Amino acid sequence: MPFITMVSGLCCALWLLTIPGARSAPWSTPAPSEVPKHYSGAAQKLADPNYGPIPGESDIYNSYWGLDRPFPGNIRDPIFPTKVGPPADDDFTWQNLLSAEWLIFEFYQQGIESFNESDFVKAGMPNTTYRRLQEIRNNEAGHLRIFQNQISSTSVKPGPCNYTFPFKEPISYMALMTVLEISSMAFLTGLVQQPKVDFEKGAMLAIAAVETRHEVWALMDIWKSNPFGGPSDTIFPYANEVLDTTNAFIVPGSCPKENPEFPHPRQKLPALSAGKDTLSLTPGSLISLDFTDKKNQPKFDHDKVYYAVFFHGVLNVSVPIDTKDWPQKEIWATIPSSFETKGIIVAAVADKPGAPTKESIVAGPGVILEQPAKLATALLRGG
Repeated sequence: MPFITMVSGLCCALWLLTIPGARSAPWSTPAPSEVPKHYSGAAQKLADPNYGPIPGESDIYNSYWGLDRPFPGNIRDPIFPTKVGPPADDDFTWQNLLSAEWLIFEFYQQGIESFNESDFVKAGMPNTTYRRLQEIRNNEAGHLRIFQNQISSTSVKPGPCNYTFPFKEPISYMALMTVLEISSMAFLTGLVQQPKVDFEKGAMLAIAAVETRHEVWALMDIWKSNPFGGPSDTIFPYANEVLDTTNAFIVPGSCPKENPEFPHPRQKLPALSAGKDTLSLTPGSLISLDFTDKKNQPKFDHDKVYYAVFFHGVLNVSVPIDTKDWPQKEIWATIPSSFETKGIIVAAVADKPGAPTKESIVAGPGVILEQPAKLATALLRGG
């Protein structure tokens, strides 16, 4: 799907025995009453940022080639506060990012468990594909640990939910991987605007640089496509709206009840996709707008003018749309022909030109993949 309508188990008490190089340091254990009885309490060791393999020091986040989940992805419980007090300024932002990272980590872990090296080779991909996916999975495990450590000791550090992804074989898996990685650029360009602390903005930029390497590898090695996305990745300012689309991959009711709302704050906007009768997703193409969640549909005021707002690079262009006869009549919009066929375009429906605030967006966002453009059209057709 070129538009993202867009990554459990029992905690093992002996997890440390399977992780070489894990270490612990003195830390304060919370009172037993602070950890709900249905958890083992083993995850509380992760409240100490010096516990376990350290990202940037341990090679487990690069060169672990096992099938089992690497640290800390094998520790599935939330981490509860060890101190009493208000949350730090950026805790909500890092909680959102950690919850999203659990989803991405699980996507790679499921792929590693579902396929083997020969599966990708038989599908026509390089014989290094499986090893690269393992390496990306390891990187994502390192992101989990970095994000856990960025959340203060007065806030809960979310645990994973159960996730389901729409892939059946290596090609559909790699197609979804490409969409997720490229789409993460638009998400991160919005997220980096949220932290109040400058160092934390830098930390997010450092993660974005790693995700870009994942994206470039997929474009070059898997799709034999030009990896250059033009002079700028797309900026979409409302990161939580992109995060909310990933709830489509979460099994309802499967998240730890102690997890904070994901994302926080959550608008619960109607999901946006291109309609199946759309012929092309390249600039200048006429596309139909499809609101895919039948239980969450937009409500249009007939006295208002609405716009399809297309974000690309550092620009956005607003196109008036006719909503008066919807849903009896489809809504159509033309992707601005001035855009280059590079990277991604993010689309949203708004009640003001340019979508100047998050409240002005009434549906979406949706991510339109431009590289490779043929993949986007194939995904739209269910290919």
